[in-house]
Amino acid sequence: MDFSFTQEQQMLLDTSQRFLQDHAGLAARKNKNPSTHLSTDPLWQGLTELGLLALNIPTEYGGLGCGAVETMLVMQAAGEHLLLAPLRASAVVCSTLITQAATAKECEQWLPALAEGSCITVLAHDERQTHHDRFAIQTTAVRQGSQLHLQGQKCMVAYAPSADVLLVTALFEGQLRLLAVPTSTPGLHHIAAPMVDGCMAADVILNEVILPDSALLGNASIKLALGNALDRGLAAACAEAVGIFDKLLRSTTDYLTNRVQFGVPIASFQALRHRMAEMLIHLEQARSMSYLAAVKCDESDLAERDRALSAAKVVVGQACRFIGQQAVQLHGGMGVTDELIISHYFKRLMVIEMEFGSTDHHLQKFAATLS
Repeated sequence: MDFSFTQEQQMLLDTSQRFLQDHAGLAARKNKNPSTHLSTDPLWQGLTELGLLALNIPTEYGGLGCGAVETMLVMQAAGEHLLLAPLRASAVVCSTLITQAATAKECEQWLPALAEGSCITVLAHDERQTHHDRFAIQTTAVRQGSQLHLQGQKCMVAYAPSADVLLVTALFEGQLRLLAVPTSTPGLHHIAAPMVDGCMAADVILNEVILPDSALLGNASIKLALGNALDRGLAAACAEAVGIFDKLLRSTTDYLTNRVQFGVPIASFQALRHRMAEMLIHLEQARSMSYLAAVKCDESDLAERDRALSAAKVVVGQACRFIGQQAVQLHGGMGVTDELIISHYFKRLMVIEMEFGSTDHHLQKFAATLS
């Protein structure tokens, strides 16, 4: 099987890496003004100008019309350069969900704004009871006259504090539906908190939120579209982790080569070389499974897709723990300090391992397919 990339795909990867190398990373995070709206942030504007926010948006709505492989390459670059911005949330999950769930008129309204980066949109879906069932939603929307009344609570919505619009999943007339809710709507409240990787998230409380009927997107259940969007997000998370693994392995190798103890580089110590070899094995296994996730995330056979994505998330999740822990330990005491970027990669991997279902959850899910 040929795993080489086309010339256009390689150019997309190279361009993303060059831009993020100059504008993302630890220094950019330290210099960021928290009061600056994301749409006016130079980093976000640069992502827009490169077309990275329009990756999964069809060309008729101002997008690039790319697929899962191109998304994988961009997310690898995002992981390598520690991008903490809602690129995956906007360009992958929300773009896919609106494209597949909304009507043509609604796509014309929302997708160009996502492609231009002028409207920061994130999905508010997870609730306390959806930990192992992505469709176990209790938030409800009820029509009263020409208005919709939205009631419920969403938990730990990443980037919700910086979003302009939340795409909220709710039960409406017995079906799972999608509503576009501006964050300034009365009755919508945030309980914001930083996650371990530095990303801001929030519990979103929807207390008798009154919306116009136009807030309801699409004409039918979004269950299939939501599953497709979340699966693309899972594949993108795997790719982001692989980008981090690449960086951690290179950084750790450089450190062991330059760190001298007893008159020789510690990279010459056999025990440490064995640990580096194990890190490389985990990296290459995760890379191959990330490729599998990218290829299978649009698979029409849902059982085959679930099986492949669960397998990928397990292998990548195990690599998150092993490579992250080894990189920290091999850097010694300074591996856990905020001054060293290694600790920030480690924290990001902790979050990725838990997103879209934990390693343990997907291991049990995959095991169930064998019985």
